[in-house]
Amino acid sequence: MPARMAKKKNSGTIERQRWLHRKMLEMWQRGQSGLCEVRGSDIHGSGVYATRDIEREERIIEYVGELIDKEESEKRAHAQHERSVDSGEAAVYIFTLSKKWDIDGNVPWNTARLINHSCDPNCEAWIIGRRIYIYALRDIRAGEELTFDYGFDVDCYEDHPCGCGRPQCVGYIVSRSQWDELRERLAARGEN
Repeated sequence: MPARMAKKKNSGTIERQRWLHRKMLEMWQRGQSGLCEVRGSDIHGSGVYATRDIEREERIIEYVGELIDKEESEKRAHAQHERSVDSGEAAVYIFTLSKKWDIDGNVPWNTARLINHSCDPNCEAWIIGRRIYIYALRDIRAGEELTFDYGFDVDCYEDHPCGCGRPQCVGYIVSRSQWDELRERLAARGEN
């Protein structure tokens, strides 16, 4: 390859690397927040905690990651779930964005991926355009663990036991709208 062509190719590679670096920094910054920090959790593994008092409906942090279509989402979800069965780690960080798109939040700069589920959550996810933000459902005290309802489907409840420890815990990570159906299924199996 002539030196001139190699130089042009190297220049393009360097520009691409700079662009990727800028995008990674931007994504990292979007996934950070002065309102919360990661610590060990009694619910599961690591959790995210308020660093100061947070008011109801205050935006806390963005849930960031790779934008993927539903087909890729299914592949990754199954692969992550299989790994979790072997390792015991959290199964899936894929968040539904729309009918066509999801966000795979399984990236180290996504602090929000460590927010645990609770049957009595203090946060909720708001989808705004192609972004997902975590907002406070109520006033949250400094030091309190941030939680939201993962909203898993009742059809796979057995795969997702809940460890939130709240008095109203239904024992599984299932969307609140499906709690009655879960109770019926548990009663049919002789469980309460």
